[in-house]
Amino acid sequence: MTIVTHTTQPFDGQKPGTSGLRKKVTVFQQPRYLENFVQALFDGLEGAQGSTLVLGGDGRFHNRQAVQVILRMAAAHGFGRVLLGQGGILSTPAASCVIRARGAYGGIVLSASHNPGGADGDFGIKYNVGNGGPAPEKITDGIHARTQQITQYRISDAADIDIDTLGERRIEGMVVEVIDPVADYAALMAECFDFDAIRKLFAGGFRMRYDAMWAVGGPYARALIEGVLGAPAGTVVNAEPKEDFGGLHPDPNPVNAEDLIAHMAAADAPDFGAASDGDADRNMIVGRNFPVAPSDSLALLAAHATVAPRYAEGIAGIARSMPTSMAADRVAAALGVPCYETPTGWKFFGNLLDAGKVTLCGEESYGTGSDHVREKDGLWAVLFWLNVLAATGQSVEQLVRSHWAQYGRNYYSRHDYEGIDTAAADKLMSGLRAQLPQLAGQVLEGRRVRQADDFGYVDPVDGSKSAKQGVRILFDDGSRVVFRLSGTGTEGATLRVYLERYEADVARQGEDTQAALAPLIAVARNVARIAEITGRKTPTVVT
Repeated sequence: MTIVTHTTQPFDGQKPGTSGLRKKVTVFQQPRYLENFVQALFDGLEGAQGSTLVLGGDGRFHNRQAVQVILRMAAAHGFGRVLLGQGGILSTPAASCVIRARGAYGGIVLSASHNPGGADGDFGIKYNVGNGGPAPEKITDGIHARTQQITQYRISDAADIDIDTLGERRIEGMVVEVIDPVADYAALMAECFDFDAIRKLFAGGFRMRYDAMWAVGGPYARALIEGVLGAPAGTVVNAEPKEDFGGLHPDPNPVNAEDLIAHMAAADAPDFGAASDGDADRNMIVGRNFPVAPSDSLALLAAHATVAPRYAEGIAGIARSMPTSMAADRVAAALGVPCYETPTGWKFFGNLLDAGKVTLCGEESYGTGSDHVREKDGLWAVLFWLNVLAATGQSVEQLVRSHWAQYGRNYYSRHDYEGIDTAAADKLMSGLRAQLPQLAGQVLEGRRVRQADDFGYVDPVDGSKSAKQGVRILFDDGSRVVFRLSGTGTEGATLRVYLERYEADVARQGEDTQAALAPLIAVARNVARIAEITGRKTPTVVT
């Protein structure tokens, strides 16, 4: 085996987004494309010689090939050991868990999360630092800068190694340890939740359907829910990870997980439904004919946190992304703990978690998590719900309606306009920003604008600043309309419009969400001139 240095030149567009670099598989398959990015990443790591790196991904198309390249490059850069999930598999939360449990220097996660897979689908790569969380902006900005200047990369010429058999093998002077991808994570979940109570729940006839969407969450859910907790075989469906996710769009929302929604609306529906996404960091919760909004899920788990052993002493605080509804704010106020509003991207929660300022975190995009790892965690959220259901004896719908009665309901929805022309999207956002000084005080669809701004964030731990994180229109009655461009797509631009209205009156908490938000939907369309600028009269996806 020999370490070889190859000449190269930069590729355009290798700037990591909110969670790493995501592109079409065909882009990553270009010669030197992955190598350039990994070299740029390794160039910025200090003190990595002889250290341990965690590696794994969601099993999508190109995962296995990328693993072999990264192993050979890690060996060429002097890493002492790589902990590799068997078959190249590690869910995103499990990767965070392994980094933390094994004291690793950091980790590389191969995933495009909830984006489609397959030869014509998407691929992604991101770096997680030693706390188990996504690299902060100062690191990702450094990676991007180096991708624009790169002239060479280093790699071992070793042959591909066996990544399917547990145990150790070597590349150059580096040990590759193929590990059980579930073991460390399962042990952590047993520390978080009352597994005895959940076992009794299933033993008493409680029925559940967990749709893993042919993605990486399947092996974890099957091992824990069916194996450890005793749910009947077949509780976890679509459980075998497939390179193309069985042709599904592995985003657990009512649109893409329509099969689960249909099962939960049937006359013989199980008591509880759940789904996770491509890399198992997102979750959807469904009761009998009763989908639960992610923002409500975060708020409800916070309100019931003490039923779970890990949170029995209470929580230090809550963090939510700015577009996520303010339902969690009301729970935090009732508990007497802070609620932090951050930009979108799980990396913004890391400092708050490390500093002990918050315990639970959540994003409206079906992501929930806590201080047990430094990523959102789909299966963790499902197990948390099972713990709450076991402790209260209530159904999903009863729990949510009781929560609304106590705290009020935040009607909430997200309208996505996917794959729009990038120039048109930029024009729309520029037009909104130009209107901000004049919007305050205006009455729009019967509501007076209290404040209009472009959200900025100053990290309360390290003082770092993030600007232009989303245009907000805030009304006197607490309603909100938020606009931002997503950083997770791979083609064109995705405009996300977030709509929220608070309702304290129990008698008015049963309206259809889109009907309740109709005036705000009209505000969004008119103020942003969505149809005029983008040519889209209706959103691509409504959740």
